[in-house]
Order: sequence, then C-alpha cells, then structure tokens
Amino acid sequence: MNTNTLPPIRFPRAPLFALGALVFASIVAVAAVRLTGVGFVRVPVAPTVVVREFRFEDRPDGSIVVLDASGQRLIHTVEPASNGFLRGTMRGLARERMRQGVGRELPFRMIGHSDGKLTLEDPGTGRRVDLGSFGPTNAAVFASLMASPAH
Repeated sequence: MNTNTLPPIRFPRAPLFALGALVFASIVAVAAVRLTGVGFVRVPVAPTVVVREFRFEDRPDGSIVVLDASGQRLIHTVEPASNGFLRGTMRGLARERMRQGVGRELPFRMIGHSDGKLTLEDPGTGRRVDLGSFGPTNAAVFASLMASPAH
C-alpha cells in the first residue's frame, strides 16, 4: 500500500482569473501604446558636437590598445585585468561583429553630443550603445578616450 500520496492542492479560481486578466490588460495596454503612439515619450537626440573613430585591438599580454581609425596612432593602452566596463562593452560589440561576419578593420565611432552624452556606434552592425546609461563613472572611461590626443 502506498501511503505517500498527498491530496491535490486546491487553489481558489478567483485569484487565478484576476492574475490572468491583469496580464491580458498589460499586454493590451502596451500594444495600444506601440500601435497608436499615444503615451509614448520620445527623447530627442541632442546634436552631434564631436565624432572620433577608434579601433580596439587585443594584445597577447591581455592588454587592449586603442588606436585611431587608421590604426597607425596609439590613443590609449588598457592594462591587463583592468577596466572591466570597457572590456565588456567592446567584447559584446566584437561578438556581434563576428556573428554578422563584419571584419575588425572597420573602426568604431564615438559620438559626443551637445548635452554631454556619449554614444558608441558600430557602423558595421548598426549597434549603438548609450554610454551614459551605465552611469557617470563608466561613461567617463570612454570620455577620456574622446579627450585623449594620439601618442
């Protein structure tokens, strides 16, 4: 004889119906905003003030060198095991390039806007990263590249 059987758990139907109605209402509301545009807030992009193009190359010692668009002038060297935000951002963009079959010779474009915001753009894949959305400390990493002269 099996004595380990438990009685089925009964759950009231009203909360389940209420939860289902809430999910359905949320989906309908989002669809309505997307289709009609009513209630959708668009933040205009500030005008571009400066554009610089960079190439990022991994080195065998674990460092990353930041070069100008031609690949001839050194802008900055990121030491091994440092600057995780820059490494993670560039790793994600490089992964997307590999997935889409875009070569590494195409430089990345950094755009400085009149409101102080920075955008990193990959012309090869069309991906754009608003660097300010990761906080001022992380955005400052890329801002220092914009301000640094070529060595």
